[in-house]
Amino acid sequence: MNKILVVGSIGLDTVETPFGQVQDVLGGSATYFSVAASFFAPVNLVAVVGSDFPEKEVEYLKNRKIDIRGLVINPGKTFRWKGKYNYDLNTAQTLDTQLNVFAQFKPVLPTEYQDVPFVLLANIDPELQLEVLKQVKHPRFIACDTMNYWIEKKVDALKQVIAKVDLLFINEAEIRQLTKELNLVRASQKIFSWGAKYVIVKQGEYGALMFSQGSVFSTPGFPLEEVNDPTGAGDSFAGGFMGYLAKKGDFSEKCFRQAAVVGSVMASFNVEDFSLNRFKRLQYDEIETRFKEFKRLSHFEGTL
Repeated sequence: MNKILVVGSIGLDTVETPFGQVQDVLGGSATYFSVAASFFAPVNLVAVVGSDFPEKEVEYLKNRKIDIRGLVINPGKTFRWKGKYNYDLNTAQTLDTQLNVFAQFKPVLPTEYQDVPFVLLANIDPELQLEVLKQVKHPRFIACDTMNYWIEKKVDALKQVIAKVDLLFINEAEIRQLTKELNLVRASQKIFSWGAKYVIVKQGEYGALMFSQGSVFSTPGFPLEEVNDPTGAGDSFAGGFMGYLAKKGDFSEKCFRQAAVVGSVMASFNVEDFSLNRFKRLQYDEIETRFKEFKRLSHFEGTL
């Protein structure tokens, strides 16, 4: 089975929403991605944590069959993020960010990771993403994620990354900021002109749009009875998408569309509870059931 390499952050989050709050719980872009992807394919993880990182969380990652030989434990404190959501759960208010050991993160891939065919450059400094790309050999498919901070501070490096990857994960506000285009179709076309072949625009509770040259696909957000914490939803989407793609090893339009739905499925489970709690009790048959529900949700027949 195809393996996936992910390079990103692992952190401890303190989160408050209208439905509760948690303190110093497992978070980080690489964490959400790895766990979501691990339901479909083996994951090799590269990240850094501090000496205060809970051993139980290391064991959880191991139990998910995530290869953590690339996880570095350095003296000091683990990356921490504190955020708050109001009733508009699509927007987080950052209250505090402490980079700690993540400030000196220099990703070095173990030799065994360098030939992994599927690569996800999670939301980190684009200069670090470029360093990772120098270390991988003959990847079949590379995707990257980013955020408004890097668009504002390091746009030239980010454009260099986009020129070298197959797919860009990005949200609506970010793609408009990056391309200076209000219209998402024109914005995606600009991304294509920079080198990427696919763009997935994350739309929060409304789902996602997948653009390729000559094709657009929309997957809805799943109507849920319970939404407690949207932290990590985008990373969970990326994990589901890349995990399914690696499992199938198929680059057809049909498979890409199925992967986008799987991404939405995993994001929908993630937001039902705080941190990784929903994933910790998630069973594969629940994923299969919700995938079928997604199909019914957006299917229709008839002629005009």
